[in-house]
Amino acid sequence: MNGMEWLLEIALVVLLAATLFHALRLERALGVLKRDRAALEALISGFNDSTRLAEAGIERLREMSDGAGRQIARHLESGQELREDLRYLIERGEKLADRLDRGTRSGRMAGAETASGPMVFAPQPEAGEAPRARSQAERDLMKALRMVR
Repeated sequence: MNGMEWLLEIALVVLLAATLFHALRLERALGVLKRDRAALEALISGFNDSTRLAEAGIERLREMSDGAGRQIARHLESGQELREDLRYLIERGEKLADRLDRGTRSGRMAGAETASGPMVFAPQPEAGEAPRARSQAERDLMKALRMVR
């Protein structure tokens, strides 16, 4: 063997050692990658489970909000009906109060000529209306009707 062959064999041994060194490093990196891949798969699986649970929760929330919306709509409809009923009752009460007022005024005018009971006058008559006497009961009734409005 001459010197040249020795040199080639030494170079070949050095290249084989470098290749062996890089192969070991690559094997370790692949081992880490396999472990990380398993951890990544577990993480993805957990994320998918969480996503499914969140979707189910959103669907339940949507159903509950739809039910609550329908219930609120029913309450609003009921409230509208009650409002209309109250408006009707208030109108009827005002008409009855006006009739009662006219009846007591005409009765009082007729009774004022014969009776000498105490008369209380309203503070300010409306335009074109003469001052009129009101009893305490009439004032209480008018006050109650105004409070209903």
